[in-house]
Amino acid sequence: MDIVNEILDREQKKAEKYKPITVEKHLDVEFDIGTLLASDTNDLNLKVLQCDNERDQYLEALTRDNAQLLLNKVWELPTERIDEAIVVRLPAPKTLLPRSKPVPKPKPMTKWQEFAKAKGITKKKKDKAQWDEQLQKWVPLFGFKKAAAEKEKNWLIEVPQNVNPMTDMYEKKASEKTEKVAKNELQRLKNIARARKVKIPRVGLPVTSDKASATQLATAAVVAKASTASLGKFQDKLPKEKEARGKGIHELIPGKERKRKAPIPTPQQEKQNNLNLIDKILNKRPKIDMEKVVSKQIHHEQIQRSEEKKTAKPGKGKRKAKGSNATNFTAKKPKAGKGQRNPNKKATGRKRR
Repeated sequence: MDIVNEILDREQKKAEKYKPITVEKHLDVEFDIGTLLASDTNDLNLKVLQCDNERDQYLEALTRDNAQLLLNKVWELPTERIDEAIVVRLPAPKTLLPRSKPVPKPKPMTKWQEFAKAKGITKKKKDKAQWDEQLQKWVPLFGFKKAAAEKEKNWLIEVPQNVNPMTDMYEKKASEKTEKVAKNELQRLKNIARARKVKIPRVGLPVTSDKASATQLATAAVVAKASTASLGKFQDKLPKEKEARGKGIHELIPGKERKRKAPIPTPQQEKQNNLNLIDKILNKRPKIDMEKVVSKQIHHEQIQRSEEKKTAKPGKGKRKAKGSNATNFTAKKPKAGKGQRNPNKKATGRKRR
């Protein structure tokens, strides 16, 4: 009996630590189970809140009671078992909570995801490891252990008959892996550009069969012609060359806009356009550059003066004396006055020395 009493006392002490799940409130508490929200409209005890020693304990007890009431409401809903766990389906929320950021948009599907959805292809869950018959052990499908297993497995690679015997197969395999990674990265960037509706230039002309069709060859010719810096503006056409149907330069090269043709005007519009053009030509006044006009006039006057100096005759008072020791001199013109002879009048009679 002593052992039984000890066990009962121990369980009673444990039960005293936990409070009961039943909570009493003066007023009803409003619940929104969809958002797990409980609104308590009961008045707070202001005397206890003003006391520093009892304030924290009072708030903790109030929070615990409201949380217990909310959990009681949750477990009143129908329950179900999923993977050895009992869950409750919450109803639709009644309270609209504000968001600090807008609702994220759904991620756009890639080209492969759209194809798989149209064809009904479902993604199968792969195992993390696979049994290798050659190595006789479990090998992971990715990671450094996979690379180590491949290195141990391919310690010797056979050279095919249709390949040059001097080819390094390890280097060829590494280059193929690099190309595969680059191709996947390019496809990822294409999916991003396609989701954002960004035009990207063509990388090349894909050929699905051994021989290209006429449409593919015409498209390739247009792409090659537009690969110059001038976008094929100065490239001459080959004899009997035809444009690829629906594959012009504007369709193949993003960023190059097509020139829109003006609609055919009516006779009244054409007449008005011609009249406006004539008025524009007749009312147009030429712009006069005054500095240019002045400099041109000064230059013309300078040329005219230089020509006049070249064609002018030498003066009458200049003459050359005979003999080697003779020097040039200019006779001074006497002033006309009383008792003097006019120098411009020819002298008659005998000259004085």
